[in-house]
Amino acid sequence: MTKPPLTLYLAAPRGFCAGVDRAIKIVEMAIQKWGAPVYVRHEIVHNKFVVDSLKDQGAVFVEELSECPDDRPVIFSAHGVPKSVPEAAQARHMVYVDATCPLVSKVHIEAERHSEQGLQIIMIGHAGHPETIGTMGQLPEGEVLLVETVADVAEVEVRDPEKLAFVTQTTLSIDDTKDIVAALQARFPAIQGPHKEDICYATTNRQEAVKAMAPKIDALLVVGAPNSSNSRRLVEVGARNGCKYAQLVQRATDIDWRALEGIKSIGITAGASAPEVLVDEVIAALCDRFDVTVAEVETAQENVEFKVPRVLREPA
Repeated sequence: MTKPPLTLYLAAPRGFCAGVDRAIKIVEMAIQKWGAPVYVRHEIVHNKFVVDSLKDQGAVFVEELSECPDDRPVIFSAHGVPKSVPEAAQARHMVYVDATCPLVSKVHIEAERHSEQGLQIIMIGHAGHPETIGTMGQLPEGEVLLVETVADVAEVEVRDPEKLAFVTQTTLSIDDTKDIVAALQARFPAIQGPHKEDICYATTNRQEAVKAMAPKIDALLVVGAPNSSNSRRLVEVGARNGCKYAQLVQRATDIDWRALEGIKSIGITAGASAPEVLVDEVIAALCDRFDVTVAEVETAQENVEFKVPRVLREPA
């Protein structure tokens, strides 16, 4: 039986960013240095395949430091943690390694710098996301106020409208964030922003690649986890830019084939915490059902690399 033709547009860049790659290496190197088990507070990155792979190597994932024994190393996830977490680890004389993405750490430093200047911080982010919790937890309660939408800006109550600064979660929609920043600046003209954009290079690049693909495709598949903020934003960006159908899939088994009936072209990208092996799996599944022609849509090249902490680079 003849397979229907399908043009597959592959986004570039896609998949792992430097912060995710570094965080995974930190867990693997910690297991090599100290042996199993090594504890990890929260999923090191938001991807089940990655987490399961690290579990197989000897990582134990927990949600709170209280679940970790004193005598085993603990790693803090790439999303960052409130200041109270490393303070508690130090009080218990634990060995710990901070795998917070350096670009998230940059936002933490910005927030502290603004606070030292007497400014109250408004954070643009998603309530309950570990990155938001970690950033807000760098300062005492009440010093960082959260807004998620333009509507929230109208309701937020600040201490002094003349003494404000804003920071953002690194994995937000660029377009949504611009609208919220504009609303903040309209309501609080004196508000100070970051010296450089807080939304990270990888989030920006992956969203721009989807925007470039969107006019060419009938459907978009984003490989990523449902709890991955940057992956979910890619689905939204695709839909907003004209994709008739956009779906988030963790694995090829999640593809809704009925929704893809009759399509002539499809775009594939992957969130910053999704490994390329899962993209290959989705492509193979499409090749089983379609006569596939692959075209790459490259909008940027990435050569960023972050070093792992010194403690893991020293001889065991």
